Order: sequence, then structure tokens, then C-alpha cells
Amino acid sequence: MIFNVIETERIPIKLWLEELEENALKQARNAANLPSAFKHIAIMPDAHAGYGVPIGSVLATREIVVPNAVGVDIGCGMCAARLMMKKPEQKELKPILGEIRKRVPVGFTWHRKSQEWDGFDRAPDLDIIQQNLEKARYQLGTLGGGNHFIEIQHGNDDNIWIMVHCGSRNFGLKIANYYHHLAKDLCGKRSDVPSKDLSFLPVGSGKEGDEYLTAMNYAVEFAKANRDLIMKQILDVIGCEPAEMINIHHNYAATETHFDSRVIIHRKGATSASKGEKGIIPGSQGSKSYIVEGLGNPESFTSCSHGAGRIMGRKQAIRELSLQEEIEKMNKKGIIHGIRTEKDLDEAESAYRDIDQVMHNQSDLVRILVELTPLAVVKG
Repeated sequence: MIFNVIETERIPIKLWLEELEENALKQARNAANLPSAFKHIAIMPDAHAGYGVPIGSVLATREIVVPNAVGVDIGCGMCAARLMMKKPEQKELKPILGEIRKRVPVGFTWHRKSQEWDGFDRAPDLDIIQQNLEKARYQLGTLGGGNHFIEIQHGNDDNIWIMVHCGSRNFGLKIANYYHHLAKDLCGKRSDVPSKDLSFLPVGSGKEGDEYLTAMNYAVEFAKANRDLIMKQILDVIGCEPAEMINIHHNYAATETHFDSRVIIHRKGATSASKGEKGIIPGSQGSKSYIVEGLGNPESFTSCSHGAGRIMGRKQAIRELSLQEEIEKMNKKGIIHGIRTEKDLDEAESAYRDIDQVMHNQSDLVRILVELTPLAVVKG
């Protein structure tokens, strides 16, 4: 539900949360004053400050694309598989997690051998892609760090679900940084750009924006293949075929029709929620996640949140949260986890919003299909 509409900028800002922290609000105001920004800015209930625009925002534009409104982890998203198997005991899960960790590199580590994917043969002939393609062969099928995770979950449909959150790894980062710097160079002398972090590229009339969209779409495809390969490894370990598979992304731009206009929709930490479309909204480590169905609300540009959303920065969480309390919280819930030292507190449940409140705030955007409770988690 829309809690607030800010109408002091060039176009309105519509917020699906009661309060947006100062830095994120400033970014939303800048986006609302961007030339070619269309209709309004939609701020999802998990929003917090990012680069350029808030993470958890939807920006519609005419004839321009903003690399920072997609983000550096192009194509980051979720994959979920439903398994028709009984709920395993903790003693059964521990060796499964150990084998998963052997097969799926996490953090900054890559595979030692190049991975196979037919998409490598159709890579666009763009310098930034060709320069990083060989390394990408070793990055495919790796989880990364930060808020990326693998979870084994139990659904209220009495099925076991596997959930993977990751993106395009360093490959997508290189593409994002290259085109953001190019956009800054092109917009450097303009006086109508509210922030250099919102530098943009022309689409249609200029090759730079069209090239970015080509490179971005390829990175989105790579990110999906990355999740597919990770999921394949997990299913091989478990020895079970999925009854259902969902694979979506939440950092991308696409040409869509909204309010009778063809516009470029930038979803940064936001998920498509067209009417009847299945989606995935993960909670934080230790909280519930959801399989949802979109309601197609036009006011959010048919979008919803991509997760719970941070309420603490990483350094703040490490500084302020209690390691013992966070470990006890996970243990009490019976979740197998990897919280061991203070540095792990940046991804603790208390660093994130209450997922129940987030879901309540977007009851006009999605309908909950399945509620998922975590049993075990692997973090980068």
C-alpha cells in the first residue's frame, strides 16, 4: 500500500513504506528530478540507500538508460526449486551442506576449471565483454559474498525448497562500471543531471545506450545461467529432481508499456510482479521467505520488493549487534548457519527489516503462495 507520496520534485515519489532513511530519500529525490524520468518514482517496502538510486526502487525513463539504476550486480536474482521430499533432520542436512560447499565456490573464490555454457558462444562482440569473457568461464556457478546465499527451506505446502540468491559476479561488475564511467563522461558538462551517480546514456539515437542494453542483457543471461548451474550442483548432491523451478532477476532494465507509454523500466532491487507472475521474496538470514504471485499493480510499474531490505549498514551491524545473541537466535530456531565471528554479523537477521512488515506493506502488489521457513543456510 502507498504510505506516502512526495510531490515536491519534478515528478512524484510514491513510497510503499512509512519512512525512508535520509540518504535513500535524497537519492529518490534526485531520481525524480532526472531528465526523461517518467510518471513517478516507485519506492518498494525494502528500500535503502544504494549508488545513484535506492536499492528497492523502480525508475521509468524515456529514451535514456541509467547504469546505476540497474546496479553493479547486473541480473542479480533468485532461483527456487520445489522438491517433493520429506523434511530432513539436522544430522541429514550437515553432510549435504558440506558437499555443497565443496562444489559451489563462495566469496571471492572461482572454479579452478572453466565451466560449460552454450551462452559463451553467443557473447556480444563488445570490448568490455570480450575482455572479461575468459574469466567469466571460471566465475560461472559461484555464489559470491555479501547477501548472496543458498538456503534449504521447509514450505507450508509441506515441500522442501532450495533457494539460491546470486548474480553476474565480477563479470557483471566490470560491465556496469565501464558503462557508468562512460555515462559520466557523456553527462559531465550537463547542468540538468541532479547527481553524477545518475549519469545516463541515450537509447535509440546513441550507440552507447544501445550497447549498454546489449551488454546488460547478456549479463542478465549469464546471471541466470549462474543460478542454474549452482542449483544443478545442489540437486545433484541431494539426489532429487525438482517438481517446480523459478528463476528471476531483480537488477535490470527492460522496455515495457506502462500508463500507455513505452518506457525503459529500471528495477534495482525490485522484482517484476505482473498479474499472475510467480516471484520470490527472500527474508533475511533466519527469517521466512515467500513464493508469491504478482497482482499487476500499475502504481508500482507492476513491481514488488526483492527481499527484506537492510536497516543497518554492514559496519554498523558488526559494531552494534551481539554475536552471542545472533547465534542464539539462529540456534533457537534450529537453523544450521555459519555465524561464527563478529564479521558475520553484517548479514545477521537483526541487520534487516522485519519481513512480515515488508510483506504487509506490499499486500497490494503480490499474493503469498507459499511461506518458507529456513532449515540451513550457506553464505559467502
